[in-house]
Formats: sequence, structure tokens, C-alpha cells
Amino acid sequence: MFGTSSRADWLLLIAFSAFVLAAPVILKPFGAAYPDLLQKFAIYGIFAIGFNILFGLTGYLSFGHAAFLGVGSYASVWMFKLFTMNVIPAVLFSIVIAGLFALMIGFVSLRRSGIYFSILTLAFAQMSYNLAYSVLTPITNGETGLQVRQLVPADRAADYVFVLRDEDLRWVDQALGVVEEGIPITNLFGMKMSGYPGFYFCAVLLIICFFIAMRISRSNFGMVLKAIKSNQNRLSYTGVNTRPYLLTAFVISGMYAGLAGALLAVTDPLAGAERMQWTASGEVVLMTILGGAGTLLGPVLGAGIIKYFENIFSSINDTVLENVFSFLPTTLQDMSVAVTGMFVGEGWHLTLGLMFMIIVIFLPGGLMQGLTHLLGSFKRKFSNTAASTDSPG
Repeated sequence: MFGTSSRADWLLLIAFSAFVLAAPVILKPFGAAYPDLLQKFAIYGIFAIGFNILFGLTGYLSFGHAAFLGVGSYASVWMFKLFTMNVIPAVLFSIVIAGLFALMIGFVSLRRSGIYFSILTLAFAQMSYNLAYSVLTPITNGETGLQVRQLVPADRAADYVFVLRDEDLRWVDQALGVVEEGIPITNLFGMKMSGYPGFYFCAVLLIICFFIAMRISRSNFGMVLKAIKSNQNRLSYTGVNTRPYLLTAFVISGMYAGLAGALLAVTDPLAGAERMQWTASGEVVLMTILGGAGTLLGPVLGAGIIKYFENIFSSINDTVLENVFSFLPTTLQDMSVAVTGMFVGEGWHLTLGLMFMIIVIFLPGGLMQGLTHLLGSFKRKFSNTAASTDSPG
């Protein structure tokens, strides 16, 4: 499945890794260097990279990837509640559970293509959301959500087996004699997964996920996926059974989403049904298209931009706007605040929608298309300048 990497790929990986690891320093002038936001950049970057393996390479548009994000979160929190606050078992368990869940949904959904596939994935995601919200409350704790609680003493653990309570079991931690003080915090062999340590844990996984996606894209398997996107019928006429390839891509993409869901629980140990809503699925679609579907860096870039602007515009309220327009007469100030207020705060999605429309209209290939054209223009200009300089008198 994994192909060989060229020298250019290794340089890209090194540059990407350096940027991610140095993000707290690089993004500080932009006001984006605090851990919570950096963790979101990394987590949703993983989510978008995984979605791009399906959508960007095969052209199959899923509207239900939030289901795997939510499943990954629930699986992680249950590992924290029942076994240990160490993040490694939770992450591995979430990836496996999300992969199995994706296998079941993909097996059914991939019987159709085009808009019918998209509708099927959306239906499965909404069913998952409703099951988590109201039906499977003993497992998901319904609208309250699943949270990590205080530890149950070992001599009382038998009373709590398979029953959702306000306290947890954590059998492994108890067997190892782990002592908890205050609210339980996830850890990596004793290192607390909060603040910058939590970001760097997510960042390392982002780099690994980027590397895997790059190898998949360059492999024979990736070439088949791109051929499916180009012309699936023609590929079928040559005798290639495309469904196993599509199902494999769907499962891998679901595992990426499960990993992202697990990391959401690692950095904030709770899981709720809202992570399965269709809006979360739509968000990863926007991230991928905004950055550039089918490219390696595009989904990560799109995820970072959306989360960055969400952080800025959602925090602007009427008080901030009144200060901004304080130089205007009272009537104009009130009008300006009223109009601008529709695009910030809770209405910041209007700003996102406008930004998305502009990108799609002028850069159908996403931001990576714009950057490629810009770099190409500079390269041509430099080549022409060098040629004119070297030419005789």
C-alpha cells in the first residue's frame, strides 16, 4: 500500500514537521500560540487529512465523518473511566473502534456512488447522533455527555460494573497504585496532557498522519484511488474491482477521524453527542475544499484557517464593536454595530460562508491552488529576469 518517497517528499515532510513543532513560536505574532488553539489546529488537521484520503483521492463525498469523530471520543473516555488515564490505550482503542464502525458503514454506503453515497453517510451519521443523544444513554450519558469522574475504591468496584455512575473504576491505575488528587487529568506515562505537552503529543501524531497520507498518495494504492476519481467506469471496464479499494480508503479515513476524536477527549476528557452532528461533518468538508482537496498540505491549511478565524470572530461581541466604531456618530455607530454583529460572535459562520464562496469562485482548487499559482508567477518572473541579465548587450 505504501509507496516510495522522493527527495522532494522528504523535504516537504521535514519542512512540515519543523513548522508544526515550532508553531508556538511562529504563530505567536498572530495571537495563536496558546495551547488550546494549537491543539485544535493539530486535531482538526488530522481529521481533515483523513477526510482528504477519501474525498480528495477518490472523489467520494461523505457527509457523515463526524460519526467516527464522536465514536473515537466515546471510546477514549470509556478507556479513561474503566482502565487508565494513560492516553496510549485510549488512542489505540479509539482507532480500532472507529475503523470497525467505518467498515460497517462503508460496506453499506459504498453500494452507491455520487449523491446517493453522500446521503447514506449523512443518514448514518444522524442515526448515530440520535442513538448517542437519546437511545444509548447508558453508554453515552445522553445530552449530559460522558465525563471522567473520581476514582472508585477497589473494594467497591464490583458494585459499579457496567453501570454508569458519578465515579470511575480505572482498574489498571488502581492495580498500579496510581493516586489521584483532584480532577483526573490524562497523561502519557505520568506526563500530564494539558498545556503545551498536550499540544506536542497531538503535533507528533499530526506529523505521523501526514507522513502516512503522503505515502498512501504516492503508492500504487493511491494511484488506483486517483484513477477511481478520474473515471471509475473506465477502470471497472479494465477488470479492476474498485469496491475493495474504496472500502479500504473509507476505513482508513474513518480511523483518522477516530484518532481526532480520541485526541479531543485526551485534551478535554469528555464526549458528547454534539460531536456527531451534521455540522461537524460539514465543517471538515469546508476545511478540505478551502485548503485544496486532493493536496497534502491543503486540508491542514484549511483546518488551521477555519479554527483560527473561528477563534477570532466568535470572540467579538457588541462591546468590542462599539469600541471599534466609537469614532462614528451615535446613529451610524448603532447601525454599524448591528450590521457587523451579524457576522461575528454566534453569527461568525456568515463570515465563514462568505470566505468560502470567494475561495470557491476565484480559486476552485482551494488555497493551495492560489499558492501554487503565486509561486509559479514568482518563478517565471525570476527566470525571465535571469535570462534578460545573462543575454548579451
